[in-house]
Amino acid sequence: MNKLLTLFLALFLAAQAAAQVSGKVTDPSGEPLIGVTVALKGTTMGVSTDFDGNFQIKAPSDGILMFSYVGYTAREIPIAGQSNLSVVLEEDNRTLEQVVVVGYGTQKKKDLTTAVVVIDEKDIRDRPMVSAAEALQGKAAGVQVVQPSGKPGNDIAVRVRGATSVLAGNEPLYVVDGVPTTDIRGLNPADIESMSVLKDASSAAIYGARAANGVVLISTKRGKDGSSKITLSAYYGVSNLRKNIETLTTKKYRELIDEIIPGALDPAATAFTDWQQETFGWGNNQSVQLAFSGGTEKMRYHISTNYLNNEGIVKPARFDRYSLRLNLDNQATNWLKVGTNVNVLRSRTLNTPDNASSGRGGVIMSALNTPPFLKIYKNDGSGQYDPNPFQPSWENPVAYMFGPEQEANDTRLFGNINAEATVFEGFTLKTNLGVDMNAHQWDYYLDPFRTNFGRNQNGFGQADKSNTSAWLWENTAGYKTGFGGNNLSFLVGSSIQQSRWSDAFLSGNDFPANTSVTTLNAANSISGSTDVQEWSIASFFGRVQYDFNSKYLFTATVRRDGSSKLAHHWGTMPSFSAGWRISEESFMRNFKNINDLKLRLGWGKNGNQEGIPNYARYGLISYYRRAATNPLSGPAEAQVTYGNPDLRWETTTQSNIGIDLSMYNGRIIFTADAYLKKTEDVLLNVQLSNSLPITSIQTNAGAIENRGLDFNLSTVNTTEALKWRTDFNISFNRNKVTDLQYTNVYYFGRIYSNNQEVAIVKEGLPLGSFFGYVSEGVNPETGNLKYKDVNENGIFDPGDRTVIGDANPDFIFGLTNTLSWRRFDLNCFFQGSYGNDVYNATRIDLEGMFDSKNQSTAVLRRWTPNNRNTDIPRAVGGGNVDNVRNSTRFVEDGSYLRLKSITLTYNLNPERLKRLGISKFALYTTGQNLLTFTKYSGFDPEVNAFGLSATELGVDYGTYPQARTLTVGLNVEF
Repeated sequence: MNKLLTLFLALFLAAQAAAQVSGKVTDPSGEPLIGVTVALKGTTMGVSTDFDGNFQIKAPSDGILMFSYVGYTAREIPIAGQSNLSVVLEEDNRTLEQVVVVGYGTQKKKDLTTAVVVIDEKDIRDRPMVSAAEALQGKAAGVQVVQPSGKPGNDIAVRVRGATSVLAGNEPLYVVDGVPTTDIRGLNPADIESMSVLKDASSAAIYGARAANGVVLISTKRGKDGSSKITLSAYYGVSNLRKNIETLTTKKYRELIDEIIPGALDPAATAFTDWQQETFGWGNNQSVQLAFSGGTEKMRYHISTNYLNNEGIVKPARFDRYSLRLNLDNQATNWLKVGTNVNVLRSRTLNTPDNASSGRGGVIMSALNTPPFLKIYKNDGSGQYDPNPFQPSWENPVAYMFGPEQEANDTRLFGNINAEATVFEGFTLKTNLGVDMNAHQWDYYLDPFRTNFGRNQNGFGQADKSNTSAWLWENTAGYKTGFGGNNLSFLVGSSIQQSRWSDAFLSGNDFPANTSVTTLNAANSISGSTDVQEWSIASFFGRVQYDFNSKYLFTATVRRDGSSKLAHHWGTMPSFSAGWRISEESFMRNFKNINDLKLRLGWGKNGNQEGIPNYARYGLISYYRRAATNPLSGPAEAQVTYGNPDLRWETTTQSNIGIDLSMYNGRIIFTADAYLKKTEDVLLNVQLSNSLPITSIQTNAGAIENRGLDFNLSTVNTTEALKWRTDFNISFNRNKVTDLQYTNVYYFGRIYSNNQEVAIVKEGLPLGSFFGYVSEGVNPETGNLKYKDVNENGIFDPGDRTVIGDANPDFIFGLTNTLSWRRFDLNCFFQGSYGNDVYNATRIDLEGMFDSKNQSTAVLRRWTPNNRNTDIPRAVGGGNVDNVRNSTRFVEDGSYLRLKSITLTYNLNPERLKRLGISKFALYTTGQNLLTFTKYSGFDPEVNAFGLSATELGVDYGTYPQARTLTVGLNVEF
């Protein structure tokens, strides 16, 4: 009997140890929440709620259940012997308790005294992106993101509160899991958990001489204890051109050429090729990601693999990326944590030449300018020119697209290992060892028959191989304490980073005609060069933070950096900021609807060492062979730069005042900031005497100012069956050059067809100002364009040039509406820019009528003796560019409002999928750039032929246009 009782008791206790616990999870209005993760704390056991919000899980009576759901505040509930639980999750309206990543640590959002904006995983999910920088566009006030080209894998320009430099970099510093970098093209956006943008000097000063352009802190996804999850994400999309530019048919082209070059066309030249149709096609994008995450209290992991492919609308442009990420966190002991973040990736890029004229290999301009009677070459290279009176000056865009065989491959290892030791309560030591290594290989071969250049060179090949390696070692010590409502934290640290770049370049031509081998060894003429460069930076920094009951807050930071690039290595960058939580004062007690009101003030200095050449303090000498074909000729040398031992990094001083307001239990959140940003010691190439062998020297010779306003507004509009949230941000920035030394004016942005610069840098003007003549229309008597006599000297001369436009917008904005109803989610994101001008240099070649290029249909309005009152001047021919000088004729309003993305998601009933082990199954479709409202006449108003330049902004010269994209995808969790 005793044995039976013992057995019965053991079975009873075992049953109690693993009892079935059920329940229901709802939102505050009583609506069931589908797909909530329910996990037993301390184990890997977990389930998800079904369509009705119900769940069942085996758990001990003394266990703790953890409930988590995107967009809601997580909860932990002790079971305490209960068999049925009713759980209500509150919406996470970006509450003040949210923890955000700041430099070398984290901080509660409510305690921030600086200008920081956070983009989290919800803003990235279900939005197909190639570059992580795309996630910032229209989502963060004060951050301007411009995609200069629609070419796959192309760079994206990011400006945090305006441009601060002419020659140096204007991109922010990116810090990915503690490792700084200036290149995040290889980072998989699907791996990102959050992005914190440090906008003002006081928030970014902890990064010192690399933070003048702002800092973006990127945290990647990590495993969570208590649950194991497998996630499969995949999408596929197609894309096409938003609009065409109408050009002349063969008949109309013949009529035009008869005016320019009478009798030039053979009567048999009647064929018609639609070169835009041959050039622009369908692109596609696809991605497949498989991720594994989970862990226990001791060990957490996140592993992800991804393949991404993006093929452009103009071949052969293409970008492929393979990536593998491993993030591990281990609680080795009760006082020691260790972790690692490793990202290995391989990318492949195929290029389509753009931003060039039709005579210099520019595919886009060639698609518009190639005479319509020409034909596509045959496979043997013939048939392109018959009949062609302009032979051999014309090739076609298909030849430019497929004549070269070219490919760039990059293999990159990026990551770190770190450890954190808690010596005693409140005192921690951290160490971080990071690495960034990249191997780059680019190969190019142009065949000897499809293009004029290839024929003249009898085949042309190039190869470039470079290796970049950088390592980082950082150590910090932190201490936190509190007493009587006073809270103090201290941080001190050191950082050292070193980088090395090596490059080998080869070029060859004159390949054998009887071989298809494209190796450079087959070329009869070969030349090459090698280069090695290194730099390093050492830093010491500290920060102190104080608050009294989160009511009065203060932060002070200082960093001292020493750079190998400068003769005077060291510089110090301080900052401070303060906050006052007004809502905690007694006079605010009657304002019941105000949950939080905080005033922030900040000031600080940052530097910009990125744009300083690695050996700027030295005069550099280049060594070369006098005759490449004669190895016995010996080396020669030539000085290529003057050294400048007094060169300093550009220093930006910024002041910021802001308010944070939360009302109606977080249903309305408003943030406003005003800033003044002054940059001194701006780098410029100062002109020297033309009698010297080197006619310029780089030195600190200017100053730039940015001032502006940032506004963010988030509202929760409805919380019932239909949930609706709105996020709106708008930014105003005014840029101005306030000082130029030694030289009064600088010109940039030379346009090939008229051989004139279109951009000017001058004191009192913003960077990105257009410079040229003021067009006063067509003279009805002569048919020539009239230009305003600006200097009133009675003659037409270069002194009549003036400021004719500004590429900077009056304001930029973003508007996102997110709606949820039962199983459906809808996200609608508009983004836009207002008040910016675009210099449409494409029209110079499309409306110039100075040679044999095909023209747009605008020239059908051209001046003739029978059509004198018009806005299009006469056809001139002979290479005469008088009517296409840089002028207001080609300046257009570049304002636009764009439906950047719209996503509709359907969440399947998880109850029906439970037997397959599926906790979430979502299908979605996304449209990108579906609608663009603009007056701009070109392909796309978001454009810059000069890439990331801060001086040559908003110039369109045969730039690869952005495309409309429609994507379908799925997200599955097991």
